[in-house]
Amino acid sequence: MKHNPFRSAAFLTSAAELRQLPADAGAEIAFAGRSNAGKSSALNAICDQSGLARTSKTPGRTQLLNVFALDDGHRLVDLPGYGYAKVPEAMRDKWRRVIDAYLRERESLRGVVLIVDSRHPLKEFDQQMLAYCHDIGLACHVLLTKADKLGRGEAARTLAAVRKEIAAAGFAATAQLFSAQAKTGLDEARGALATLLSQS
Repeated sequence: MKHNPFRSAAFLTSAAELRQLPADAGAEIAFAGRSNAGKSSALNAICDQSGLARTSKTPGRTQLLNVFALDDGHRLVDLPGYGYAKVPEAMRDKWRRVIDAYLRERESLRGVVLIVDSRHPLKEFDQQMLAYCHDIGLACHVLLTKADKLGRGEAARTLAAVRKEIAAAGFAATAQLFSAQAKTGLDEARGALATLLSQS
């Protein structure tokens, strides 16, 4: 079995404001995505820990920036899910401002893992996030989750279409198929994360 550096991930803190985050040093990766795209499940599968990030039948439960520390000093940051949380509009506006500031200002942020449901790829939010990362020069890796819900041919066509759309838009993002349930694409995802974290 390959060594998994992400298995050491442990919850560090939750932050509602940037000032509550750990010191802005070292390297970290943010996980972003729509609330029902399987973000927590992906994080748990990559770290080989079933209860690291809380999964819920109710989309939108992640309402803070949740920070997980790795043994090597790197960090993973789970951003609030987008779109489904039943909260007041003012609260959602605040999240957007905090996330915007985090992505733009956080010096230790090396890239974003964008979680996208492979059955509904590149919705408006996904395209906005890709464009945003591109505009601020932030690396982005797309995980097309729930790939086990697609047939093999359909999954391959979806991946090809997403890569084509990313290339046509001129984004430097990468994309892969992933399934937390079927453990598809785990090694590829871990490799992509390791590459992002190693960027200076």
